Amino acid sequence: MPESRHVLKDYLDALSRENLLVSHNVPAALAEMPVTSLSYDSRAVEPSTLFICKGAAFRTRFLADALKKGAIAYVAEDALADTLAAELAALASDGDEAAAAAFAAPCIRVSDIRAALVALADTGFDRVADRLIISGITGTKGKSTTTYYMRAILDDWMATRGKPASAVLSSIDNYDGVATTEAHLTTPEVLELYRHFQNAVDSGISHLTMEVSSQSLMTGRVNGITFEVGAWLNIDIDHISPIEHASFEDYFAAKLLLFDRCRTGVVNLDARFADRAIAYAKERCPLITFGQAEGATVHCTGIRRCADGIHFTVESPAYNGEFAITMPGLFNVTNALCAMAICTALGVPEESVRRGLLIARASGRMQVYSSRDGQVTVIVDYAHNRLSFEALLDSTRVEYPDRKIIWVFGCPGNHAQNRRSDLPGVIGKSCEMVYICEEDSAMEPFADIAAEIAANVESPYEVIEDRSEALRRAIFEHEGPRVILFTGKGEERYMKRPSGYDPCESDVDITLARLAEYDRLH
Repeated sequence: MPESRHVLKDYLDALSRENLLVSHNVPAALAEMPVTSLSYDSRAVEPSTLFICKGAAFRTRFLADALKKGAIAYVAEDALADTLAAELAALASDGDEAAAAAFAAPCIRVSDIRAALVALADTGFDRVADRLIISGITGTKGKSTTTYYMRAILDDWMATRGKPASAVLSSIDNYDGVATTEAHLTTPEVLELYRHFQNAVDSGISHLTMEVSSQSLMTGRVNGITFEVGAWLNIDIDHISPIEHASFEDYFAAKLLLFDRCRTGVVNLDARFADRAIAYAKERCPLITFGQAEGATVHCTGIRRCADGIHFTVESPAYNGEFAITMPGLFNVTNALCAMAICTALGVPEESVRRGLLIARASGRMQVYSSRDGQVTVIVDYAHNRLSFEALLDSTRVEYPDRKIIWVFGCPGNHAQNRRSDLPGVIGKSCEMVYICEEDSAMEPFADIAAEIAANVESPYEVIEDRSEALRRAIFEHEGPRVILFTGKGEERYMKRPSGYDPCESDVDITLARLAEYDRLH
């Protein structure tokens, strides 16, 4: 949090202004006490923290621990506050001293804890989001790559002006001027999000590009942000589960909420349902479109694969002529066009757009590795949903027309259960072999996830939990020119399991090791 500390009354006033405050029992003297930090993690509480009770996994014990460590007061949704009071009283009657102390602690009751969290963060961080030029990108596929095109372009532009490199918050990693960290969520939780913003401002950064997930829009996690540009790439059936979206329409409605929070909207005219996105967006903000379709503001023609990259021609109000990208995958032209549309709104010079598109790289996206004898090509990619699988398969067929295709992939546990039928459906009978392996099984047994996937696979398949062993089989158990699509984890170095985030080899590390083994033997 910034150096200018707020007193507890400032937070009460903020909640009251937003009509979120139900009641509180904060004494007048305590209301004038400074709050040193906000936290919903009892392990991170320090003296004079304002503790926030949130999350499906929240337990009364966390509150007792937070108050024992010196939390000044706690915020809870009205219904939960009654439950907490009853459970603390029961623990106190059993002689639990921490619970007894917590039972007497000041409680701030709110009507909506998620909305309250945004109001509290906005106050504690002095509306820090307003001091950044933030571009938000949403879509079922392509968010990360577009974010990294934007990063390369903006960094070039900032360098020409003698300014610090831009900040980025993506599902791959986060950079905020202070540190680069591996991402666990597409869009960070509210307090982490605001800390990234604060670090960026403190580092002199002016521009930040971030992926905006449907969950963050649906739950109001980004409601404290006004995006300078909000870009909508595409949509397909994904994230349908009891803990995410109840239906495709619910998912679609969440994605469209980005246009409620931006000054300029950007829409992919080539995407399915673009007409619905445009109809929603044009009622809320000025609009820039992009794509190969006639009438696109940033209009693309003449896409061709050359020895030095993928070239295409653009006609638009800001940028015209031939452009090129060196990131593999014909589908990445769409992501480059999205970045160009965003840059149109931001006023980025054409020279920086050209240079940025040429040098942009997104770790774990279409990273191509080959054996020395040229027989084995492994493509490491984060592809994890139907739209990204379709794009990867289509591009592979075009770029490797005479090779057998082998796919190594898995599906996550506890969410996006539709992928277990959708992804095998994309693959169909097109693969020489499919290897089903672990991919963030979380609280579900891997065997259960694998069985669901296997029930929908039409190609020959094997279930091999260990990703490294699955890739070894894909490389060594087949002959002739072949391309192996190794998807899902990219350069991530953790695996989500019941124990938490366990360290693991990245798909890139596994690929390099297995290809080196192959080269030694051939």
